[in-house]
Amino acid sequence: MHLLWVVLWLTTDYHFINNNFACQDVLKNYSKGDKNGIVNTNEEKHRGVKTPPPLPPNAALQSPPTTNTPKVHNPKHGRTEQVTHPKTSSADETGTSCELTYGSYCLWQQEHKEVMKDAMVKKLKDQLFVARAYYPSIAKLPAQDKLSRQLKQSIQELEHVLSESSTDADLPPLVETKSERMDVAIARAKSVPVVCDNVDKKFRQLYDLTEDEADFHRKQSAFLYKLNVLTMPKSFHCLALKLTVEYFKSSHDEEEADSEKFEDSSLHHYVIFSNNVLAASVVINSTVTHAKVSRNQVFHVLSDGQNYYAMKLWFKRNNYGEAAVQVLNVEHLEMDSLKDNSLQLSLPEEFRVSFRSYDNPSMGQFRTEYISIFSHSHYLLPDIFSKLKKVVVLDDDVVIQRDLSSLWNLDMGEKVNGAVQFCSVRLGQLKGYLGEKGFSHNSCAWMSGLNIIDLVRWREFGLTQTYKRLIKELSVQKGSTTAAAWPASLLAFENKIYPLNESWVRSGLGHDYKIDSNSIKSAPVLHYNGKMKPWLDLGIPNYKSYWKKYLNKEDQLLSECNVNS
Repeated sequence: MHLLWVVLWLTTDYHFINNNFACQDVLKNYSKGDKNGIVNTNEEKHRGVKTPPPLPPNAALQSPPTTNTPKVHNPKHGRTEQVTHPKTSSADETGTSCELTYGSYCLWQQEHKEVMKDAMVKKLKDQLFVARAYYPSIAKLPAQDKLSRQLKQSIQELEHVLSESSTDADLPPLVETKSERMDVAIARAKSVPVVCDNVDKKFRQLYDLTEDEADFHRKQSAFLYKLNVLTMPKSFHCLALKLTVEYFKSSHDEEEADSEKFEDSSLHHYVIFSNNVLAASVVINSTVTHAKVSRNQVFHVLSDGQNYYAMKLWFKRNNYGEAAVQVLNVEHLEMDSLKDNSLQLSLPEEFRVSFRSYDNPSMGQFRTEYISIFSHSHYLLPDIFSKLKKVVVLDDDVVIQRDLSSLWNLDMGEKVNGAVQFCSVRLGQLKGYLGEKGFSHNSCAWMSGLNIIDLVRWREFGLTQTYKRLIKELSVQKGSTTAAAWPASLLAFENKIYPLNESWVRSGLGHDYKIDSNSIKSAPVLHYNGKMKPWLDLGIPNYKSYWKKYLNKEDQLLSECNVNS
């Protein structure tokens, strides 16, 4: 049994580490109470997401509250991350709550820890703070006159050193000797029974300042990380702009040579929703590279108006074997089922889940996954490709490493969507967000990335209409249509998923640092689900080469925009 958490993105989660000073019981109690010194024995204060107490193996999951689902969304420059609020009951002191709260930011932070700079300067400042906390109390004791003078002298020495040095490189010789003398003085001061009022006051100041500063920097760095992963690199913007300008400089009167292939249902049709020229290019290039026969492959790239012309020119000036590539502007689609002109491209939805198995509760380790799922745009497929019977939908953050032709021979029976299932997360565990719709609580969640879609069955079952109905119903409960998108998508395909063997796709390359290289090399499809996409500076370094090898590095525009740097 798994305990599932769907986590909130940005809350505070900093724990002050209590130093072993004299009067430490005061500070220890203070850290459990409020900042006015009131200790609450019934409810421990905790910033951020709290972890639950261990549940028995057969315990039912407590439903989370059905509040509005916040989300971070940029329709032009990235995917949507769905986040929701869990119910919690007790504090987690193990550090796992950081990952529950901040997701891949904490994973990235752990992997990029650096040795503390100017550690000696920081040590001297800490010593000076502690010595100043004890000195007023020691100075009032006539019997400790010698210790008082020693403390005062050490304080003056460190004050003089720090007034002239802000980095370790600036420190004078023999500074370690001064630090050792201060350590001795502080140790003696700790052994003297004193009234704790002054010490307590100073430590309260230290606690508040440290906690507030750490909280600020944690929030700031998490925000900057989030901003970075949601922002397209400048080099990619440069490429898109240059391609767009070049497109309008050239003539485009000729008809596309492969236009007859775009509606030929006997060919292998692949669909990619993307606003990223190079990401879409890598998907197509990697697919064609490993295809036994490329002349029967047709790729349909659906983009937005901002990137449409860049896409058009890129795929015109770059060849992909004998495969045909069609670029469509989602915003200009003309279909009978669309009565409005406000259609916008939406990329696959992603939502983060964290869970741990109670089969081995002693481990206490949470596992975080990013589950990607269809967006609004995917439900236009039967109308956009009205003459096709079957398509394979590929997310633009995948890399193909094997021939995919065998997918077209799968007999999916009455199923509509061939997808890799994610049975660590079952619909029953999400019932607080899915509502009571009569679904099977034991049904597994499923992943987009690689999906075989039977468009004939889709039309027969009216799944687009089902999805729209669910969106309307769930938006009342969730407060917005965007918040209802992913539960509606899960429910629309319930009992209509054909489970692909999980060996087809190796997922997690956008958030998991610990994937074995052998499993990556042997997987037919690599999925960079998560926030650390391979085209970002924050992408996981060990996995970038699998993506970059399919870039067309000979194109001059890549050099002009420093894409390869």
